[in-house]
Amino acid sequence: MKFREIPGTGVKCSEVGFGVWTVSTGWWGNFTDEEAICLLREAREVGITLFDAADTYGNGRSEELLGKAFPPGASREGVVFSTKVGYDFVNHGQERRGQREIPQDFRPDAVRKATEAALRRMRVECVDVLQLHNIRMEQVEDDLLWECLEKLRDEGKVRAYGVALGPAIGWLAEGVLAIRRRNPHIVQHIYNYLEQYPGKRIQQEARNCGAKTRFFIRVPHSSGMLEGRYTEDTVFPPGDHRSHRPRAWLTNGLKKVEKLRFLERNGRSLGQAAIQWLLADDRVVSVLPNIYNREQIIEFANASEAEPLSNEELAKMEELYTANFGLPPEEQKFKGTMILPEEIAEVKH
Repeated sequence: MKFREIPGTGVKCSEVGFGVWTVSTGWWGNFTDEEAICLLREAREVGITLFDAADTYGNGRSEELLGKAFPPGASREGVVFSTKVGYDFVNHGQERRGQREIPQDFRPDAVRKATEAALRRMRVECVDVLQLHNIRMEQVEDDLLWECLEKLRDEGKVRAYGVALGPAIGWLAEGVLAIRRRNPHIVQHIYNYLEQYPGKRIQQEARNCGAKTRFFIRVPHSSGMLEGRYTEDTVFPPGDHRSHRPRAWLTNGLKKVEKLRFLERNGRSLGQAAIQWLLADDRVVSVLPNIYNREQIIEFANASEAEPLSNEELAKMEELYTANFGLPPEEQKFKGTMILPEEIAEVKH
């Protein structure tokens, strides 16, 4: 396992992390506490140190699992605790229907209270990375909210802070303007080889403006498509996260994957190649694949040790993506703000 640091924070993360939502929410299979804790510890044994939770995952369960898996003491050495706050699950957690959002509360006092509660559940005095969970433009523009994050850092309760973008793909303006105006340590967003927009543009923005911002990447395998194991007969349970994907995502995705099989060579899996492609950007601190069994832990943790992608392979990948793999254009649906202020100005003129 290789490691990357979030500049100016002293936080060093494994290049491959563990998104705790897969074992705490029931949206990607159901796990008992014992099963979840076992997977978390197995991940640590093979070199994964970053564990990314959220207070709303399982109404506090993901953070409690981290506190149980890595209790105070030697077992916690080197572990990086990351979590997110912003959803008012205390008052609305029982109203949750599937994966629909519940009300958010980003008032500074609510964020402070949520952070302190998260620390208690994880059994830590300081969280390594705190993220505002699925912010909107209102939160990007809220000076008092960002002052709250800085105060939490000054008080030693947070080492690094930033934002997580979602739900679903999109949120261009929220990501770009957060980087421009707030220069957060971390932005977490959906980005993968098959779904490059707007993730690629958001990351390029950080480079263009010289921001210190680094990135955590979620959904790096396009909800498992880039692991290369789905077939036309694959069916997802009704409560499964993947069941919300349109059927065309599966049928077209399978055609794309077949054209990417050339990446499977010398022991390198397609899933490892997808992670390597993301890590080619040095602003990516860690990739957070969906992990739900030991085989995946080993496969993904060894991605950095697999045969590197060659320039020829990268060029062919770019060619395939640019041509949409020879398939007809696909309609994209975004939930966030996809127009930047300067683009609005251009339209008006």
